[in-house]
Amino acid sequence: MKPVLALLVALVVALFALPAAAAPPVLMIAIDGLRPQEWQRRDNGLELPALRGLAAGGVSAAVTGVLPTVTYPSHTTLITGTAPRQHGIANNLTFDPLRGNADGWYWYASDIKTETLWQAAAQAGQKVVNVHWPVSVGVAGLTANLPQIWRTGMPDDDKMMAALSTPGLPLAEAGPYPTGKDESIAGDEGRTKHAIALLRRHKPDFATVYLTGFDHEQHEAGPDSPAARAVLVRIDAAVGQLVAAARAINPQTTVVIVSDHGFAPTSRATNLFVPFIKAGLIRLTDNGSAIASWDAIPWTAGGSAAIRLARPDDAALKAKVAAVLAQIAADPAAGIDRVMDSTAIAAAGGTAEAAFWVNCKPGWLMGNALAGDQGAATGTRGMHGYFPDVPAMRSSLIANGHGLPAGRDLGVIDMRTIAPAVARRLGVTLKDAALPPAF
Repeated sequence: MKPVLALLVALVVALFALPAAAAPPVLMIAIDGLRPQEWQRRDNGLELPALRGLAAGGVSAAVTGVLPTVTYPSHTTLITGTAPRQHGIANNLTFDPLRGNADGWYWYASDIKTETLWQAAAQAGQKVVNVHWPVSVGVAGLTANLPQIWRTGMPDDDKMMAALSTPGLPLAEAGPYPTGKDESIAGDEGRTKHAIALLRRHKPDFATVYLTGFDHEQHEAGPDSPAARAVLVRIDAAVGQLVAAARAINPQTTVVIVSDHGFAPTSRATNLFVPFIKAGLIRLTDNGSAIASWDAIPWTAGGSAAIRLARPDDAALKAKVAAVLAQIAADPAAGIDRVMDSTAIAAAGGTAEAAFWVNCKPGWLMGNALAGDQGAATGTRGMHGYFPDVPAMRSSLIANGHGLPAGRDLGVIDMRTIAPAVARRLGVTLKDAALPPAF
């Protein structure tokens, strides 16, 4: 081979042997309960420079969520690109018909049945950091993990957090770490400090951060309340701090803002337990204070409830439950919007464990008392969990980064398209996600 030709061949071989340029980092921030109108409208008096600036410089969308539109199933869809029927996180609280699990939530990542963005990135050799994302206890391969979990809100929760977090976390340099049960805006601000410290220490390729204070305040005071609006302004400031920290490390960082569901105002509660008890589907202890046994039972999810059967293949039982639900829905005092059967649940991506799914009317939420009348007043001023086709349940997407067009409105998108888009920005694939990327 002539010297010049040999040199050219060697150069070509060397160029093809070089690793592809690393994808820019992705910072994914979830703001619980963020409706699109909060940042899309500029005439609502809210000062949201971080969110609106990111939207103006990138792509954005309203998002149709999953069944049910509650935090844990939705966040798992956001991290997997799959519906609850596939990923296995069917509700916030685990199914606990006899109420013996002390309000145990789906905290553990071992319950997720499909591949997560965390796993895909870690398996690709990327550094991954998580702060407080739902269903994150025990995620394997993370560089640093501060998972979300709580039990009592007492000091022992801090010991539990330290035991379940990556060794050496929480970081002392970032100040006290809020307990898992602290859903206040102050708790968000404390976790933001820890997230910034982890960004600076590890310079991750992929980071997830979850902020919950806006959801908490909308439950307490209602959507559009002055208290909720004030919390959102402070969350916007926290987002600005996170983005500034990430882009100080790498200016090419892609920032993805997501939310899990919308919100609706509430004032009254419906109750499926009482008519189920009257129909003999639920039996109480002798003193009436607890559930002793059941044939069919509601599994509440905010503004809706799945109905579980003790014997799913019992046709007579299923027919009896259908008749009871039809009777409840016909009562205007019960506040029922509509009832899904198992076929409709499957089409909506809800859990296969539900035989029926009941949706409340606007202004109503699902109660779980074992006695009392329908339509009782509730102190909860805002709720989600309604069927995903309810417009008030739409959530948010804002994505800002190199190569994304400025100011592009994607319209209304499916929540399952977000994780594949994040995967593409990371240069990885999600093997279980089926829909094309949103951006």
